[in-house]
Amino acid sequence: MINIGGLKMIIKRIFDIVFALASIFLLTPLFFLIAVFITLNSNGGIFYMQNRVGKNGCVFKLFKFRTMFINSDHLGLLTIGNHDHRITPVGYWLRKFKLDELPQLFNVLIGDMSFVGPRPEVNKYVKLYNETQLRVLSVKPGITDWASIQYFNENELLAHSDDPEKFYIDEIIPSKIIQNLGYIDRRSFWMDIKIMLYTLKRLIN
Repeated sequence: MINIGGLKMIIKRIFDIVFALASIFLLTPLFFLIAVFITLNSNGGIFYMQNRVGKNGCVFKLFKFRTMFINSDHLGLLTIGNHDHRITPVGYWLRKFKLDELPQLFNVLIGDMSFVGPRPEVNKYVKLYNETQLRVLSVKPGITDWASIQYFNENELLAHSDDPEKFYIDEIIPSKIIQNLGYIDRRSFWMDIKIMLYTLKRLIN
């Protein structure tokens, strides 16, 4: 017999699959257009893949449209400001409207991610989590969450800091985790819908 928690997980997974398939189908022309612009704008592949830490600490490849020049991630994992010199001209616009995140629909379809859940972090920063903070790994990571809405302009916040990485570790990560733990304790299907709508509103505004 399936308990309430298990039923909620099944409903969430069905929603993820159906909505991911529908979104990929509808956005295919946009995917193609973005791919053309990336190819014409700079050397390198269309997609960028990065190892992120998912549910229960499992590492997976997160997909994004490439917005930086090749090997730019070797100069640092954080993007400082929207005009970081490592970002390509096309990449600037993709990041501005979060279009670089669209390939994560495939992560959702595969099952590595959900539409809503704590944003997955790189292992470098997960290693700094304390025991309480590690509880964010008890659920699937998501494309969006409350923290993503609050820190929509995170890159600009980092740009105004004297030590961006220290600010990210000491201020932003703890704040995000507090919100994520709150989400985990109160999550529901309707809360997920609410977060998705607020995210859409933030993108439009």
